[in-house]
Amino acid sequence: MNYTNTLKISLNALRRNKFRAFLTMLGIIIGVASVIAMLGIGQGSKQSIQDEMSQMGTNLIFAMPNFMQRGGVNLGSSSSQNLSLADLENIANDCPAISDVSPQVRSSGQLVRGNQNWPTTVYGVNEKYLSIRKYELASGRGFSEREITRYAKVGIIGQTIVENLFADGTDPIGQTIRFNSIPFKVIGVLEPKGENNMGQDQDDLILTPYTTVQKRILSITYIQSIYASANSEDENDLAIEQLTESLRKSHKLKETDADDFRVMSQSELVQTFTSVSDMMTTLLGVIAGISLLVGGIGIMNIMYVSVTERTKEIGLRLSVGGRERDILLQFLVESTLLSVFGGLFGIILGYLAAKGVSMVMSWPIIISSSSVILSFLVCTAIGIFFGWYPALKAARLNPIDALRYE
Repeated sequence: MNYTNTLKISLNALRRNKFRAFLTMLGIIIGVASVIAMLGIGQGSKQSIQDEMSQMGTNLIFAMPNFMQRGGVNLGSSSSQNLSLADLENIANDCPAISDVSPQVRSSGQLVRGNQNWPTTVYGVNEKYLSIRKYELASGRGFSEREITRYAKVGIIGQTIVENLFADGTDPIGQTIRFNSIPFKVIGVLEPKGENNMGQDQDDLILTPYTTVQKRILSITYIQSIYASANSEDENDLAIEQLTESLRKSHKLKETDADDFRVMSQSELVQTFTSVSDMMTTLLGVIAGISLLVGGIGIMNIMYVSVTERTKEIGLRLSVGGRERDILLQFLVESTLLSVFGGLFGIILGYLAAKGVSMVMSWPIIISSSSVILSFLVCTAIGIFFGWYPALKAARLNPIDALRYE
């Protein structure tokens, strides 16, 4: 059989019923566009989360007190005093896989400069905290060991505080601001980081020596959490193991005792968010894929109609020597063309829809070539699968009965 003629006949058949062909393709177009858009948005969000967390350091490890229970009631971890500076010293001595370690204590309050004020959080840390959390100084300097031991009232502020307290353009370095009633001298300004994917402003903070927060603000001797960085991402698991053993040793826990602390790593958070993002992307893809199924049923329905309308034509071709496989191939080509053309239009529409969502909602998108190729192959498979039975019915018509069909 001449395949070129079969293709021409199929195209002419679709051209004779342009509007009906378009309506038939509409289910495929919507289905493919939905799949492309959903996968693009899902993959873009996943990559954005990974990039953002990687900027915080994939070798970041942090420890905090475990949840406390009293009388069967969960009291949370905020009232726990399990972590101390002695733990910090032991980690530095016992954990060769950890390069830097810093305590953290924090308090929320009001920052005031002149007639300007801003609610924020002060974080008490040591001089290694900047490198652990991947913060960079835009201007000024960090605090020294001497300032830490003397409970110095100095601070490094984020860009959000600069924008709200120094909107007049004054250079913040050397200026004095008050946290609640305690004056702090600004010695540094951090490079902006913006909001993370959970909506938290990473620039709305002030960093001060941890001793200052302990003694002058909170009046405590314990620390609330420990931040550390492994020598490399490859040594994350080893660093977590060493840190856990060091804390259990410091807290004199027996082998049968449960940890009174929790240790997590940034890589674990990345994996958690990635798995959740993958699950949501798959779910959205499946929901969008239902439109493809509906589109395939529409193709089968219209091919049945086409076979019925062209029964005499089929009988004539069979009576002059046409073979069953030629009739089968002709109708299969028609159904496949409907699906493939719908898929091509759907890919274009899905790309434009994803771009539109990205522009309006400021969401990142990543449309991979694999998703486009997969959508195209699925469309071809749908055209063949749902067009097969109507084509087979057409090929098995009795020529005499077909010629008599009214």
